[in-house]
Amino acid sequence: MLSLLKKEIQSFLGSLIGYIVIVVFLSIMGLLLWVFPGEMNVLDGEYANLNALFTIAPWVFMFLIPAITMRLFADESKAGTMELLLTKPLSDLQIIAAKFIAGLLLVIISLLPTLVYYISVYYLGAPVGNLDQGGFWGSYIGLIFLASAFVGIGLFASSLSNNQVIAFIVAVFLSFFFYIGFDFISSIGILGKVDLLIMKLGINEHYISMSRGVIDSRDAIYFISLISFFILLTKLKLSSRKW
Repeated sequence: MLSLLKKEIQSFLGSLIGYIVIVVFLSIMGLLLWVFPGEMNVLDGEYANLNALFTIAPWVFMFLIPAITMRLFADESKAGTMELLLTKPLSDLQIIAAKFIAGLLLVIISLLPTLVYYISVYYLGAPVGNLDQGGFWGSYIGLIFLASAFVGIGLFASSLSNNQVIAFIVAVFLSFFFYIGFDFISSIGILGKVDLLIMKLGINEHYISMSRGVIDSRDAIYFISLISFFILLTKLKLSSRKW
């Protein structure tokens, strides 16, 4: 499993995709937070906070993470190496886990430079350090959980087709639906008491909860369950090849 994980990471960093994802993410974040004027600009705000980072990042991830994951299984299927991979002394779950971790590591690598934003805002505050650190780190952890969920969704989408474009489109659609779709359905207000339950099925509700700086075990369980659900679906799709 470790050798497969190493191979996936080298594949990402040995091609332009990994670097393009990192550069695009940091460029978008940097321009919106520090260059373009508006309510998202940190320097134009009245308070020292990075709320805009955690508002924008999920929408950027909604497109960049599918771009990372679309090749994980689709490329193997198209190249004809999927059957060879399945014959290795690895279980389906080990193969899925290696690809999942590789995708998530690339996302985390792209997030690490944003810690510079934290340091900048920390020292720009009056007085220095006048920053809601609990909210920041809670939001950061929430963003990693959200990214993990998107990677799980993208991994499943990649297993559905040998066409990377189709895998990308399916992953974007599913990520969008799980992020904001349940909120939209519950906002219609035609299901009464069920609307609250539907809203809690969406990622956004739990992501916002974490952004308050309090890591509730219910939110963590939700993300772990969602990731496990899509990993299970991916395993079922891989297993269907043997039927």
